[in-house]
Amino acid sequence: MVGLEAIAFSVPHYFINLTDLAVARGIDPDKYTFGLGQREMSVATPCEDAVTLAAGAGRRLLSDFNVDPESVALLIVGAETGIDHSKPIASYVHEMLGLPSLCRSFEIKHACYGGTAGLFTASQWTMSGRAAGKKALVIATDIARYGIGTPGEPTQGAGAVAMLISDNPTLIEFDMDGEGYYSKQVMDFWRPIYSKEAFTDGHYSIACYLDALQHSYDAYRRASDHDGDPYFADRFVACLYHTPFVKMAQKAHRRLLETDAGAPFAPGSPQAKSAGDDFARRVAPSLEINTRVGNIYTGSLFLSLANFLEDQGGRAAGRSISLFSYGSGCQAEFIVARVGERAGQAMKRQSFRTILDGRKRLDVRRYEEILEANGAADLNDSKVCDPNVWRIDGPFVYLGVRNHQRQYVKGKKNNEK
Repeated sequence: MVGLEAIAFSVPHYFINLTDLAVARGIDPDKYTFGLGQREMSVATPCEDAVTLAAGAGRRLLSDFNVDPESVALLIVGAETGIDHSKPIASYVHEMLGLPSLCRSFEIKHACYGGTAGLFTASQWTMSGRAAGKKALVIATDIARYGIGTPGEPTQGAGAVAMLISDNPTLIEFDMDGEGYYSKQVMDFWRPIYSKEAFTDGHYSIACYLDALQHSYDAYRRASDHDGDPYFADRFVACLYHTPFVKMAQKAHRRLLETDAGAPFAPGSPQAKSAGDDFARRVAPSLEINTRVGNIYTGSLFLSLANFLEDQGGRAAGRSISLFSYGSGCQAEFIVARVGERAGQAMKRQSFRTILDGRKRLDVRRYEEILEANGAADLNDSKVCDPNVWRIDGPFVYLGVRNHQRQYVKGKKNNEK
């Protein structure tokens, strides 16, 4: 048996309210709050990068769940926010968390699928017996960046999710008997090496996502000997999805139910209404963090998982959930897991609402200053990474690049906002 023993997340110090952003852009706020399903968006300053976010999430996990760093023998970081063509994020995080030298560490990249690839690798390592009683720490960390005033601007976000994989899965146990995955080369979303901002073909990317969901779900049903079962999804107490924006999860859930039914639902039909009601019951309750953080690429699915386990882990003990991961390019995977009997009790060690409420709200002018400064954060000898200017105090701070080497320091305070 293998699964999650612990989970924790971190976000930047600041956020912007999307109604404020919409008003500043001369756009009806409903386009963001209803059309995308988003309320707030985390904003990373020049002193916060994929490394500091990953280390913050890892530190919170080790602290909240009383995990001995010496017990970790595998560290995998999934990210599409590259910081170096060679040196992995994992090497910095390994040092920051004080993990032992007898530990493998590396980085995985496949757009938003990177964190799931890490989970799969860590699970196979654990099941193989090579773990020998040790644990694996998988961290999904990213900063979604788009230009000021671009269509992608309200779908930004930043954060990291850390997960501990072991043969003592207190939170969820993965079903390793059935597998549902799908891969295809598509150009729906990409970020060339010369650009900090991604390029996307929005409508095509949505179509690719839904197509990959249907194929990977079909593959899982076949592997589980439930091919063509019109009620297969009914066995899940909750259905979690990669969520670049909340309305995407709603589209995904409808496609899942249509796949079971064997045909699309006509607009306004009883089946379509039933799908909407089912989304409200089994998906929407796990999306509060996503609505308040925004898109964090590799970690977006796992924000929903943390939300679900904290709010519903106790009531869902012993029951099955589904998780769908999608990475543009593309790679997708449909996963089934069983909630642990003590999951609700274990998750009482942290409160995601306390974490999110501890952030500071930005006005649009300050938000734009941060985005402009972020463009120079990784230039050699840039002066924009000043924690005093951005009022960043920890637990880990990025100080910029000196002599072509990234510089980090522990913050003044032991807070992990």
